[in-house]
Amino acid sequence: MAVLEPELQQDLAAMTTSSEADQTLANTDPEGAIERNLAIPTMKSGIERAGRFTGIPMSSAHYGTATECLAQAVYYEAALEPEKGRRAVAQVVLNRVRHPAYPNTVCGVVYQGWNQPVCQFSFTCDGALMRKPRADLWRNAKAIARDALSGYEVAEVGTATHYHADYVVPYWAFRLGKIAQVGRHIFYRFPGSPGRAASFYGSWGGREYKPAIDFARFRKDDDAVELAASAVPEYTPGLTVAPDVKDRHAAADVGGRIDTTKTWRLSIPDPVQLSASYRSTVGGQGEAITAPATVSEQEQ
Repeated sequence: MAVLEPELQQDLAAMTTSSEADQTLANTDPEGAIERNLAIPTMKSGIERAGRFTGIPMSSAHYGTATECLAQAVYYEAALEPEKGRRAVAQVVLNRVRHPAYPNTVCGVVYQGWNQPVCQFSFTCDGALMRKPRADLWRNAKAIARDALSGYEVAEVGTATHYHADYVVPYWAFRLGKIAQVGRHIFYRFPGSPGRAASFYGSWGGREYKPAIDFARFRKDDDAVELAASAVPEYTPGLTVAPDVKDRHAAADVGGRIDTTKTWRLSIPDPVQLSASYRSTVGGQGEAITAPATVSEQEQ
């Protein structure tokens, strides 16, 4: 039986093909990443074969769905890779189908985590599926998927269950066994017995299900970002005072904080120009009121 170490089992959900999950990357500098990936030693033990995958009969009603899911993985993960690189990605998917650490269907493996914050194949949860495939590359991806489902193997990647592009260094690259690089992808297997051929004993689950993704959620996310950006008021230093919900004020006031963008301006009265009400108040108290001197009197 394939028994993963508890720590490795706990980290499986985060060991994704995504190249943009900053928290899982040790290095995102392309040139530096390539050098660091080269420094990771390749496993010295021989590459074992997981065996030909022939679990889904072509006559099965689910064969077409399995082909579709596998072709999507080939296309969105490796459409521009060399042919062997595309076939290697298909093999990783089918290796997972037979490994007890993963779902036992093709679509289950490809779409694992599609509705979670972190998905195993990033194209299923980042909106990439909204892009219409290029016809010629899509036909090729479907052909490679059918070959893989018929038992085509890539000897170089053997029992690989993981891969990543060579321009990133995910933290898990140091915890798995590096097997080989094909094109821009570097392939890995589980360390110890879980990565041995004997651990790939699972059989196909018997039914394929492709989840219906609500693409509107990606549009909503984009709209929300744009709305949030447009909702930020333009700030003018020294002129704009942001209103506060705790303020109790009139429409043209900002709760005691002067906002010169409103319809009034601050005016400080001349203390010597006494108002009529002030004169009345002082006169009622019996005090003598001296009229303010005129300009001509001040000059004299």
